[in-house]
Amino acid sequence: MISLSNSPVKSDLLAGYPLGLAFDEMFERDHTVRPHYEPLFRKLASLSPEEFRRRKGMTDLSMLQDGVGFTVYRQEEGIERIWPMDPIPRIIPAKEWAHIERGLVQRLEALNLFLKDIYNDQKILRDKLIDPRLIFEGTYFRREFVGAKVPRDIYIHVCGSDLIRAADGTYCVLEDNGRTPSGVSYMLTNRQVLKRVFPQLFEGYDVRTTDDYPAALLDVLRYISPVRHADTTCVLLSPGIFNSAYFEHSFLAQRMGIELVEGRDLVIDNNRVFMRTTRGLTRVDVIYRRIDDDFIDPVTFRSESILGVPGLVNAYRAGNIALANGIGTGIADDKGIYPFVPDMIKYYLKQDPILPNVETYRPLVPSQRDHVLKNLDKLVVKCVNESGGYGMLIGPHSTAAQREEFRAAILANPRDYIAQPTIQLSTHPTFVDGKIEGRHVDLRPFILCGEKITIVPGALTRVALPKGSLVVNSSQGGGSKDTWVLAEE
Repeated sequence: MISLSNSPVKSDLLAGYPLGLAFDEMFERDHTVRPHYEPLFRKLASLSPEEFRRRKGMTDLSMLQDGVGFTVYRQEEGIERIWPMDPIPRIIPAKEWAHIERGLVQRLEALNLFLKDIYNDQKILRDKLIDPRLIFEGTYFRREFVGAKVPRDIYIHVCGSDLIRAADGTYCVLEDNGRTPSGVSYMLTNRQVLKRVFPQLFEGYDVRTTDDYPAALLDVLRYISPVRHADTTCVLLSPGIFNSAYFEHSFLAQRMGIELVEGRDLVIDNNRVFMRTTRGLTRVDVIYRRIDDDFIDPVTFRSESILGVPGLVNAYRAGNIALANGIGTGIADDKGIYPFVPDMIKYYLKQDPILPNVETYRPLVPSQRDHVLKNLDKLVVKCVNESGGYGMLIGPHSTAAQREEFRAAILANPRDYIAQPTIQLSTHPTFVDGKIEGRHVDLRPFILCGEKITIVPGALTRVALPKGSLVVNSSQGGGSKDTWVLAEE
């Protein structure tokens, strides 16, 4: 076994690498290198800080030249930034990945059955497994779609579930993203860039490819088409260039070979969708939409929206267009519904959950509300309708004023909040300020649901770059790593 102390090569890069209370992905508690990281450790230990800094510079330059960016919105201003990528990859052995895969397939099956149920028979509500108020008062529940049929009875076609590791190494699901999950383009780009600037890191590893994702996504889109013909027309509907994920929209459309459109490019005629082209109108069968429900159709939802397509909902209800993901899927990733997913798995599938949830308190329950209010300095409190790291209180790092603000908000609207213990996300070696130090990470695999549920063997590993931070979101200063899933021995 190799450890920092007995390594055959002494490295200034790794000198004094600290281990905290969290599970470290590369090192055991005694600084022994985990077996699947040994070839990578040897390679890192042989590099000088100057050489690694040069490689990191090449990584940043590559991202800049490829235009890989995202937008951070602050005070009504959009700031375009280059995607920060750390060149030290995260490695997941085949056995661990197989466990993750089984758990995510099970979870998405249950979520789709839940959505089909609450938009039709609502058996889970009649059987009192979930308080109906949680559904009907949910921001993302769409009453307009109760009783509406959806293609192939699939609501969530693309899901990005966020996983974390507890201190004992157990993978837990932190949340599900079933509306318009983003990040897959960064997963794919990270691999391209690392192969280009640091190919020697791959020596000694059989890393499974992620290149098949765009083709797999296109297969899903074609599978849900309401019309069966050889030239099914799919498009990707984007809010436009000012959206924070526009790079991803253009990237995926290009890789799938489909048109990237905005609302103004589509027109509805007789409840059918057409795309404006230089050759006239072209019928559209499937829309991979990256616009939230509220903005997708000003006739049905927000009348002031100029992003969507007037009349699209009527065409969808008439069965003339398929949408991925379906309208109304947001209630499944509402953080107030999240605590019930293990119950859904047992209820619909008659199985025990493979991947556990994080322990969660619901202020809507009086006893749990009292516990939350007494322990705001120890808990992480989240607004159920926010994302991107916004609307969140991290108790141990909060001020008294922030805790009082959240106390008042919880008392005013207990349905809108959940609370969880402050979990030390696992750490991973990350290059910061000329040295390699541990930084907290999470994992976002992407699950596709079409004719079958598939997961491309890879994920977006997000990194909280500020020291001690537990917030991995790019909008809050986070970055990412390439994620290697190893082939079977």
